Amino acid sequence: MPSISLEFFPPKTDEQRAQLDRAATALQAVEPDYVSVTFGAGGSTLSYTAETVQRLHQQHGFHVAPHLSCMGGSRAEIAALLDEYRAAGYRRIVALRGDLPSGMATPGDFRYAAELVRFIREYSGDHFHIEVAAYPEVHPQADDALADLRHFKSKVEAGANGAITQYFFNPDAYFRFVDDAQRLGVAVPIVPGIMPISNFSQLKRFSDACGAEIPRWIAKRMQAHGDDAAAIRELGVEVVAQLCRRLLDGGAPGLHFYTLNRARTTLAILDRLH
Repeated sequence: MPSISLEFFPPKTDEQRAQLDRAATALQAVEPDYVSVTFGAGGSTLSYTAETVQRLHQQHGFHVAPHLSCMGGSRAEIAALLDEYRAAGYRRIVALRGDLPSGMATPGDFRYAAELVRFIREYSGDHFHIEVAAYPEVHPQADDALADLRHFKSKVEAGANGAITQYFFNPDAYFRFVDDAQRLGVAVPIVPGIMPISNFSQLKRFSDACGAEIPRWIAKRMQAHGDDAAAIRELGVEVVAQLCRRLLDGGAPGLHFYTLNRARTTLAILDRLH
């Protein structure tokens, strides 16, 4: 049975908290294996994440996986967070390098995600199931694809149990990445990250920033619908549901949905899959 997991981001206003609660309530029907919570814009590990994780765990009953970024954090700060998460009963962590928080001049005690994974293992033993990031279309800051694969392998060798990919719309990029990783000896599950399409102009901005490629045929079909939000959403559901089906049929171990704190499009995609 393929795993289903969901990602949320920490809200900062009362309106955003209400939106998160509405989405989380609606997505309870999915019965995800777990939900992850990002560390917020700017890369700060401490900004609102712990509060949101607690809310999703206690109020909505989800198994939770806080994102933990090594950028800007000291060993002591990260150890304190690990203690806090362990005491709360959480069993998963998503360990990432992250971005340097704005206004901070130094990266902290860890420069790379592999160093963070190794520290979590040394400090917490096998308590946490650790997920790391993978980039089927190559990390935008990597020197080349092979260097990127070696960085990924180093995270697994440091103690990661699995990986979640950056979102993509070309399934062949995912299958090629998995094959290449396995040839290097990586045996952990690599779960594709799925980005629902509801607002195409927003998606294009995200994709330009993170290096995810939107195939030309998708962009052209989206542009043909102009400002027709309903038609764009329907096309997005169709395109992403087909992507998910191809990934699962090809052996992907599960799907990880970047919900953007909204339920409608993710539910529509999963409904098509069922």
